[in-house]
Amino acid sequence: MTTGLIPGGQPPEPRPTDGLPHPRSRPDDRVAQHVDDRPRSPVITARAAASFEPVGRSVATARAFVRDTLQGWGFADVVDDAVVLTSELVTNAVVHAGTHADLLCLRSDDGVRIEVSDRYPEREVPLQGSPVTMGSPDREGGRGLQLCAALAGHWGVDYTPTHKTVWFRLDLPERPVGTRAAGPALPAHLLPLADARVRVAVVQIDRTGAISAWNEDAEELFGYPADQVVGKPLTDLAAWPHTPGTGTGIAEALQLSRWEGSYGIRCADGRVTPVYASHLRVRDTGGEPSTVCLLVRDHERAVLQTPSRVPSSDTSSQGDQNTDPFEVFIGSPAPDDLLQRTVERARDMLDGDSAFLLLATDDETELEVRASTGLPSARQRFARVPVEAGPGRYGSARMPAVHEDLLAVPGAVPLLNGTGMRAVVTVPLKVEGRLTGSLGVAAEAPGRYSNEEALRLQFAADRIALAVESARLGELERLRRGSLSFLVEASDLLAGTLDRDQTLALMAQMTVPTLATWCAVYTIADQASEPDLSYVLHEDEELIDGIKSLLSKIAPPDPVPTPGARVWAAPGAAAHDAALRSSMRSLGLSGGSAHRTASGIGPTLATASAVGGETVVLPLVARNRVIGMLTLGKPTDEHFRQEILELAEDLSRRAALALDNARLYSERTAISQALQRSLLPPELPEVQGVEVEVIYRAAGEGNEVGGDFYDLFPISDGAYGFAIGDVCGTGPNAAAVTGLARHALRLLAREGLSGPAVLERLNSAILDEGARSRFLTLLYGEMRPQEDGSAELKVVCAGHPLPLRLRQDGTVEPAAEPQPLLGVMEDLELYEETVTLDPGDVLLCVTDGVTERREGTRMLGDDGLADVLTTCTGLTAGAVAARVMRAVERFASDAPSDDMAILAMRVA
Repeated sequence: MTTGLIPGGQPPEPRPTDGLPHPRSRPDDRVAQHVDDRPRSPVITARAAASFEPVGRSVATARAFVRDTLQGWGFADVVDDAVVLTSELVTNAVVHAGTHADLLCLRSDDGVRIEVSDRYPEREVPLQGSPVTMGSPDREGGRGLQLCAALAGHWGVDYTPTHKTVWFRLDLPERPVGTRAAGPALPAHLLPLADARVRVAVVQIDRTGAISAWNEDAEELFGYPADQVVGKPLTDLAAWPHTPGTGTGIAEALQLSRWEGSYGIRCADGRVTPVYASHLRVRDTGGEPSTVCLLVRDHERAVLQTPSRVPSSDTSSQGDQNTDPFEVFIGSPAPDDLLQRTVERARDMLDGDSAFLLLATDDETELEVRASTGLPSARQRFARVPVEAGPGRYGSARMPAVHEDLLAVPGAVPLLNGTGMRAVVTVPLKVEGRLTGSLGVAAEAPGRYSNEEALRLQFAADRIALAVESARLGELERLRRGSLSFLVEASDLLAGTLDRDQTLALMAQMTVPTLATWCAVYTIADQASEPDLSYVLHEDEELIDGIKSLLSKIAPPDPVPTPGARVWAAPGAAAHDAALRSSMRSLGLSGGSAHRTASGIGPTLATASAVGGETVVLPLVARNRVIGMLTLGKPTDEHFRQEILELAEDLSRRAALALDNARLYSERTAISQALQRSLLPPELPEVQGVEVEVIYRAAGEGNEVGGDFYDLFPISDGAYGFAIGDVCGTGPNAAAVTGLARHALRLLAREGLSGPAVLERLNSAILDEGARSRFLTLLYGEMRPQEDGSAELKVVCAGHPLPLRLRQDGTVEPAAEPQPLLGVMEDLELYEETVTLDPGDVLLCVTDGVTERREGTRMLGDDGLADVLTTCTGLTAGAVAARVMRAVERFASDAPSDDMAILAMRVA
């Protein structure tokens, strides 16, 4: 090869730097020292130069310098090749030669020339015509010149007394800008649904992240006029999804060269509109970077995405759907920058129509698609395939493989089935001899690739394998930590409630939006019952009613106890059919008024978009019984990643046990309350001329009846029996004696027995209970209203707090004498006392839970109760009981530890 310099002179001596690029000027009066006849640019229209110190970080800085320079010149088609070659040549200079590297970029009308010079003149200068030995491609060094020969249109080496310069020239491709490949036409029934007018919002973002341009479609889509949003950060309007394993936010996405994905925009009316966005990083004529964002409604993403390809006409590859390991999709569409840029560069390097990157799973037994470009969105990310899948040597991912025509080897690359791709080249990614991934590039035309392209792709894969493996391991570690933290928090929340409805709400709120976009919980009461739709949640609350209505119209999933997630296609099919019917009605194709149905089209299409993605069902199994199903869903074209499904399965096991515990607790509480309510007296009778009020508080959570009880019932001839008692202890055991006492009192009193006789027989009944018996304090009396408006009472007070009588003048006095309690001695001698209540008098009867109310060493006592009653002159029976209860509650700050009952009777 010849040596020499291009017209315009040789590189000057560089200035000292810190490993960073610095512009430099070139004298205008320099003359070429050598003349050659190699192809060269007739006119140099721009140049950029920089110098780099002999340190490792200079290689990355040089790559960034070349990328920014060529993108600023509009040479995006040759950026990737230029960066690869520059990286090799600068590495040779600063790492292997150990000298400064001088980098010069020259732009012409039809290409770019890049020169890399080092300062190592002691090397042997090759003789004219001597053969050049490049060495073996398997060696670690010496690949720079091989890559120049493979990628550059022209290249060479120049020698001077002080420098050695390796240069290469890349010509611009002769094809229209932006033209790549188009898929076959889609039939009308497969075209995506869209609104009457598709609006594309064009938003420009400056280098600070603030909005600098806002078109009319953006105003119509989001409701903000341009003057309200220009100058504000886009992050103020963007609602970014929070998904485990997704590290890219809106601020980071705006810094990427290219990005596509989904997020939400908060509209002027407060609602969040899901959008699909395409970001492109550009530089204006002044060199200022900015980002142009194209946004459409999420269900119209086909406007910005590559259209889906129809399946190939070859039916042999579509026979058995179960043989394709990519039929179950388990991923999130948010791309990782490193992986996405890798497949884009690989596609451009080999001029392919699509590219894909597969990485090893956690156990390294399978490969999953982690990034792709040029493939239908349904197959883009996180689909899995066994490492050794496929026939013959084409099925192994451990060696480079070239497929000249996939139709000749059906199923060799399952990812490409039905995509229209014919030729493909795949190479392994290896770290320390372990298979960590596979990189592939495919084209629609057969016979496009040979071993030469496989070698070029393998060189690139060897360079990125360590960085990709580091990113993979880092993401796995983040997922593990996030999963453990999520499950610990979920377990704490689920363990903190025994309420069924609250448990259902917690299950849904923990899965949306962390694990899924929407979820539904079905519950099964018993083995003979059908699943019942109990709870529905979507991250957009306005879509909940639509999803609930849709799910209520389709049969619920089968309650299969087999663990793990299974795909449920019914919601997506039903959503598609509903959206299609709405669209047909809007066009007047099914009769009726199009105007009448047009208002419902928007919600129907939104529901179809929300439910149109992958839906999975996880059984809720507790104590060897299916008690329900947890249904998780994604919007259109989105699928679950395997790690997310495994996390959801762990959550479903915890949620099922919590839900079953809540069910058992609810059943036990309902039974207990039903039994306790049976111990309470029915509605109190009305006594002519006497006001009666009762307040009852049972101690203990969930108890309606304890050891205290009361009763008021008619006996005969206008007489009424009343009682208030206290069984030793609280809770269900005391309530059992309560039931015995209350029912025995009614039965014996209606037999015509006197008060002492009634209590003596009750005492015998209690003692007959043996070890289950408990002593009982009881105030029992009979009341007869008199014609003069007074009331005559006959009272027996068996060990109970004495009843208090409040006269109209405000004096308070006991209305009975204390006598022995029941349930202790067999032979009792009880007597009754007669008390006459005048009009306006009040008789207050309480249990010891009132008088023994404590605050530290203080106790309310009989005297305290009498003081409270003194303030109740002139009040009704209800007001007296309420004032006494308030005084008791305010006496101490702690919750009552004993049952309390208050019976107030006032003669009107």
